[in-house]
Amino acid sequence: MTIVALPRAAGRIAIGDIDVQWLPEVIDKPYPAAFLFPDYTRAALDPHLAWLAPRFFDAAAERFILNTHSYVIRTRHRTIVVDTCLGNDKVRRRYAHLDRRRAPYLDDLRTMGVDPNAVDLVLCTHLHIDHVGWNTRLENGRWVPTFPNARYVFSRTEFEHAAREAKDEPQHSDGSFEDSVIPIVEAGRAEMIEGAHTITDGLTIEPTPGHTPGHVALALASRYANAVLIGDIVHNPVQYALPDWNSTFCLDAAQARRTRRALIERCADTGTVLLPAHFPAPTAGRIVSARGAFRFQELE
Repeated sequence: MTIVALPRAAGRIAIGDIDVQWLPEVIDKPYPAAFLFPDYTRAALDPHLAWLAPRFFDAAAERFILNTHSYVIRTRHRTIVVDTCLGNDKVRRRYAHLDRRRAPYLDDLRTMGVDPNAVDLVLCTHLHIDHVGWNTRLENGRWVPTFPNARYVFSRTEFEHAAREAKDEPQHSDGSFEDSVIPIVEAGRAEMIEGAHTITDGLTIEPTPGHTPGHVALALASRYANAVLIGDIVHNPVQYALPDWNSTFCLDAAQARRTRRALIERCADTGTVLLPAHFPAPTAGRIVSARGAFRFQELE
């Protein structure tokens, strides 16, 4: 497999007959190490520094580097968008740097050859603010589905959790549930799923709780090739080597660790391609054994 350069550092790979492209909305944003991973210590990270720095970790500043991007999956019959980033025009009172953003996301999508009207399905791995924003766009003062002909697939567990959180702890979603999720339901475009769910041959949604209660991953299989879109099970490649490190955003610490370890045990040294939601380029890669631990290996 090869990664082909596309506009704005987007990339493309083939998983058998399935075409996968990723489209960044935020590129190379640094996060203070101790903020992103509360268990962070430099001593624990240093044995892995040679393969983490400088692309995934800025050693001098002690900051991890993250992207925010969507994936576009095209099969013979379907066009699917997974995780819709931050969106434009959204009022964000808690996160000032996200307030009323303007990004060329839809222009970039069209540059990739994808008309929003031609998208068949949208999957949100979970309903955090940075995974739902382009579910909707502002039209004549109303939030309407960005992909008007698509089914939007939400885990029912995740939706119910997000609804409770929006009511009881609204500072967490900062309005994203109201402007990026509820309008999809009101438009009749939402499909709630429970447990494992097959989208089509070779594409299966799998429960992966921990980061949030209803977090899901998407497994791809085609012509003996396999990949998993893992959402926020892992935020940075360091967690392949140190899987007990949860991000500050993981809600159920013990379950998040179990899910992450299960992913590693399932995929390490198998050739399975992992497609995370926040790795900077090179985004796609595999988990391989290295000196008694695991590490990220980019695709050749």
